[in-house]
Amino acid sequence: MKKIIGMAAAGAMLLALAGCSAAADTSGSGEAPAAEDLIVGFSQVGAESGWRAANTKDIQAAFADAGIELKFSDAQQKQENQIKAIRSYIQQGVDVIAFSPVVESGWDTVLKEAKDAGIPVVLTDRSVDSADKSLYVSFLGSDFVEEGKKAGEWVTEEFADADAVKIIQLEGTTGSAPAIDRAEGFADVIGSDPKFEIVASQTGDFTRSGGKQVTEALLKSNPDVDLIYAHNDDMGLGAIEAIEAAGLKPGVDVKIVTIDAVKDGMQALADGKINYIVECSPLLGKQLVEIVNKVVAGEDVDARIVTEETTFTQEEAIAALPDRQY
Repeated sequence: MKKIIGMAAAGAMLLALAGCSAAADTSGSGEAPAAEDLIVGFSQVGAESGWRAANTKDIQAAFADAGIELKFSDAQQKQENQIKAIRSYIQQGVDVIAFSPVVESGWDTVLKEAKDAGIPVVLTDRSVDSADKSLYVSFLGSDFVEEGKKAGEWVTEEFADADAVKIIQLEGTTGSAPAIDRAEGFADVIGSDPKFEIVASQTGDFTRSGGKQVTEALLKSNPDVDLIYAHNDDMGLGAIEAIEAAGLKPGVDVKIVTIDAVKDGMQALADGKINYIVECSPLLGKQLVEIVNKVVAGEDVDARIVTEETTFTQEEAIAALPDRQY
């Protein structure tokens, strides 16, 4: 959909769809545009982890398979880069903008610009903290609070007979939705039992190097820690390196629970160095293509679409690894 009659007309037609969060067909034919005529602008958080790399690869492949042109930008974990990319997509007159927000807040202005231009926005993986839900048509991604709860539930079962449990939490990027929600969900579960104590909580920025560096420092001040809860596999893998460097055995002397279930994390789980992983699937490409097609066809889409995910023990990781896609 090339905005043949101009951005202003496209915006007017979009607003005319009362209660419908979809882009209008401006070709005058009344039919949805063909896939080869669509242009989608996508702004990715960055390439900070194995999960993110798999997410990028899957989205690019899905749009290529669908014959839809995808303009891609890497924000390198900087909000200002994403805002710049979104404004560029608005100027180029793309049909749909999709992005995974670096942080939750600070998006209203640029999303209002997209709305005024008649360009629908789809959030992927992470949401935004905005009171105006009309600024985006749908949010596709995991329930991060639920992921944190699943991690907490495993911890309460694993340490059911312990008198006291000291925990180090490796947080994701400060201000990001998964970091906020995974901490909240975990705390909701373990908070009712005073034997669980988070003795230190610090961001590792979702990176393996960050997880290693933070764990090295925190182990020195908390040598008797029982568990590390990492908001993603990469930080957990970094923690493994730090634990081993301290002369301890990961998965035994210090137990580890992480979120993501990327191949490297699953291998560490299979090897007994991680004890439990809560899945967060990066394979959002096909679902995102479906949402885009519905939006440009003028169909309603759900405001919130939650991906289906599971959890893994060591035995389950061993069974799943041969066919793991990411």
